[in-house]
Amino acid sequence: MSEARNAARAIDAMRRGWPIAIVGDDGTLQTLLSVETADAGRLAAFGDYRLLISSGRAETLKLTNQLGAADPDLPVLVDRAPWFDMATATALADPQLDLATPLKGPFRALAVTQPLAWAAALRLARIAGLLPAYFVGGTATPEVTITIADIDAHEDATRLTLAVRARLPVAQAEDAEIAAFRSPESADEHVALLIGAPNGQPPLVRLHSECLTGDVLGSLKCDCGPQLDAAIEAIKAAGWGILLYLRQEGRGIGLVNKLRAYALQDQGYDTVDANTRLGFAIDARDFGVAAQMLRLLGQDRIRLLTNNPAKVAGLAAAGVTVLERVAHALPPNPHNERYLATKRDRTGHQL
Repeated sequence: MSEARNAARAIDAMRRGWPIAIVGDDGTLQTLLSVETADAGRLAAFGDYRLLISSGRAETLKLTNQLGAADPDLPVLVDRAPWFDMATATALADPQLDLATPLKGPFRALAVTQPLAWAAALRLARIAGLLPAYFVGGTATPEVTITIADIDAHEDATRLTLAVRARLPVAQAEDAEIAAFRSPESADEHVALLIGAPNGQPPLVRLHSECLTGDVLGSLKCDCGPQLDAAIEAIKAAGWGILLYLRQEGRGIGLVNKLRAYALQDQGYDTVDANTRLGFAIDARDFGVAAQMLRLLGQDRIRLLTNNPAKVAGLAAAGVTVLERVAHALPPNPHNERYLATKRDRTGHQL
């Protein structure tokens, strides 16, 4: 079975609430069941278990003073107490419930014996758009067995290929062409909008991560929709350039998890704290995807339209030379002032 098919089957099984197994660091099979898609009946059939969560979520739960949860780079294994049940596990996994669900305790963190495999499993949950939390160690028969290499292949940007190009006049630029890219592993199809014609100068490039709420629904909580429109206009004014539309919703955590972060913002958390309370990185995007798209378009020396130094660094690490960073700032509105301030003060955006 190919690595691509293996990873895709594992994601499908997790989303259906079926157990999977991953080959552990020591070669043993570690059986996993996603907390988000399990229920009481599936948990009873799973067998004895412990709970696997991210270090970020463990910190929120005040477990990091325990030896088993003290390393911020490692996943955290929570021992099963006699009163542990599906409702308790769900409350541990989902921070939306922190204010509504009094947690029983105390919880005890155990030694991490499979750090690489369990970290890869948490990464797979993010790819699947699920909460990064599993029941671990049950005796149920897994639907599919995967390896760390399967998960690595799923996120290997170099496997992206150019699928098709076609003319696409758009409102701000009638001389535009669209190109679509995909890989054997992922269902996400990234696109590039090429505006104007190459003129011997480095193209002005914008990396725009998909934002359904902002780009399509006109959300005022972010600046994504106006940034998208302004980027197309800026590229048109520059004479030629490329807009890369990356299918990395919610800074790489997926639409549902992004909306969970919105719910946490309604409780008073900023975007950084909301992501970490969910158990994700502050920014989980892979800018290697953008670099591969540019290489396939024959462009490895660019001017980059961004306020985010991490995009410059990510492209440089993937072999694309950023000759100039061009600022791309828009005025705030009353709904996104805090969001923009958080980007400036906590994630290094140069607004």
